[in-house]
Amino acid sequence: MRHVLLAFLITLFVLASASAQTQGLDALVSHALKFAQQQARQTVSEINDSTKFARSTMPDGSWKTTAAQEWTSGFFPGCLWYLHENTKDPFFKQAAKRWTTGMAQEQFDTGTHDLGFKIFDSYGNGYRLYPSDEYKKVILQAAQTLSKRFNPIVGCIKSWDNRRWAYPVIIDNMMNLELLFWSAENGGSKRLREIGIKHAETTMKNHFRPDGSAYHVLGYDTTDGTVIVRNTHQGYADESVWARGQAWAIYGFTLTYRFTHDKRFLQTAQRAADYFIGHLPSDHVPYWDIMAPEIPNEPRDVSAAAITASALFELSKYTESKPKKAGYLGTAKKILRSLCSAPYLAEGTNSHAVLNHAVGSKPAQSEVDVSIIYADYYFIQAMLRYQKLGK
Repeated sequence: MRHVLLAFLITLFVLASASAQTQGLDALVSHALKFAQQQARQTVSEINDSTKFARSTMPDGSWKTTAAQEWTSGFFPGCLWYLHENTKDPFFKQAAKRWTTGMAQEQFDTGTHDLGFKIFDSYGNGYRLYPSDEYKKVILQAAQTLSKRFNPIVGCIKSWDNRRWAYPVIIDNMMNLELLFWSAENGGSKRLREIGIKHAETTMKNHFRPDGSAYHVLGYDTTDGTVIVRNTHQGYADESVWARGQAWAIYGFTLTYRFTHDKRFLQTAQRAADYFIGHLPSDHVPYWDIMAPEIPNEPRDVSAAAITASALFELSKYTESKPKKAGYLGTAKKILRSLCSAPYLAEGTNSHAVLNHAVGSKPAQSEVDVSIIYADYYFIQAMLRYQKLGK
């Protein structure tokens, strides 16, 4: 009887402890979202030009901006849409509409694979909250434009032009499939779905090592579709694991499963997630490359952390194994807890962004240990996904 009572008391303690941890995270997330609102208001005032888009911070903490043509341009209007969704504040709605309209011409850009990032994060979020024929038309046109970069012999959408690879495909490209899948389900050609599935299948086959880690760049032969080389562009080495690339893999295959319900893609997302989780440091914010040679004296990358946390919240919903589901959910919460706290939350620093300590491209010595807009975007998305758990 004493053992039964002891087991009961231990269970109560574990449940109470889990509840306290959740409540603590609730408060951290609520505070971080309010901070994000504050920073976004300041950014709207600071830039005040809907043809310029926040990209990364300069040494004084202010934003370096880019034109709509850059692959990062859709993240700022996307942040504004998410903050409006969170607050219902008309200020964020009006600002989101302004910067989204500034993206309009990008629906016709045939020179990039990043139309998903650019159009679906801006127009896509706007349409999700306020469906309109105007926004839908832009999204469908962008998907049609993106489809022109697909090569049926390779079985992939071409990532870059005018680089050292004849036909490069990067793991990041998985993120742009959401635009194709959504469009195929909302009035676009069914071929868009077929392209998305084929790209995912080819990537699944060629981009991964046996341990679940992903290569960054593959170069294909367009005459027969064979892989010529496997390289990195932003990671430490060809055989190392660039943290943000691994995050793109987790997120990209998770969203592909959402649209296809194909268990192969779910399993690929899980393998990529298991590798990532198994190589996280104690605070759950990865180094910029999982195999960077000077760890622990290497920069962290909050963008990889935020992307993965957001992906894991979704992946946990699709995972049937209770231990694995709990593991994904628990890791997502641990990442979020770290990002909502110092030194990663930019509160109290000179940064005009929400998160500190992101890395764009360390090999190019570009945007190393700064704030970057896509880290903020996925951080805000992850926090909103956390708040919707169980609802």
